[in-house]
Amino acid sequence: MAQSVISAKSGAREITLTVQIWREDGAYVAYAPELDVSSCGNSLRQSKARLRQAVGLFLEEAARRGTLENILVEAGFEKRGNTYRARRILAKEKIRLAVPLAS
Repeated sequence: MAQSVISAKSGAREITLTVQIWREDGAYVAYAPELDVSSCGNSLRQSKARLRQAVGLFLEEAARRGTLENILVEAGFEKRGNTYRARRILAKEKIRLAVPLAS
């Protein structure tokens, strides 16, 4: 799983997001966990470009409805001037747990 950061500009505002990318059924899936938005493509570049477009449309629609500020605050973003920054992740780990079998 690759991880990178993209910025999406909306008017005079800017937002920085984490992007997780993985392969699924022959396609590259790009996912922005902070907003729970994803897209896919035939290459890493295409999946990221399509994710930018999907996030842009999501943000535009939220702004049009007057809910953008609430969505970003609920998603854990902090406003600094004209920039929204996601919370800083202090650790990212994988854990293994037993899953009970159904009877």
